[in-house]
Amino acid sequence: VQIVESGGGLVQPGGSLRLSCAASDFTLSNYAVNWIRQAPGKEREGIACIATGGGVTYYTDSLKGRFTLSRDNAKKEVYLQMTSLKAEDTATYFCATPWAPYCAEPLPPTQGGGTLVSVSS
Repeated sequence: VQIVESGGGLVQPGGSLRLSCAASDFTLSNYAVNWIRQAPGKEREGIACIATGGGVTYYTDSLKGRFTLSRDNAKKEVYLQMTSLKAEDTATYFCATPWAPYCAEPLPPTQGGGTLVSVSS
């Protein structure tokens, strides 16, 4: 299974980033996709999940106004748009599929290497 996250980097507080998730050996558009993050020394945190039809389930309500999930099934990609970034958003961000078209807990195990987001001035 090859899932690849991209788009991370260093951004100043208040800035924005868009992360992308793609798969190289299966059709991502057939599955729901979770975005998960893990900050250094902390547990994994589920951000949200987007089903194949585009419905989004947020696992962390405090992120709902700043983080937006979307998908382009034609491009077989899923996106996490992050705005008004804060230092506490610093983490490695992962996408993972529950191998189903719908979102359901528990969080699936991470399947890619993640992309690092650092928020700092």
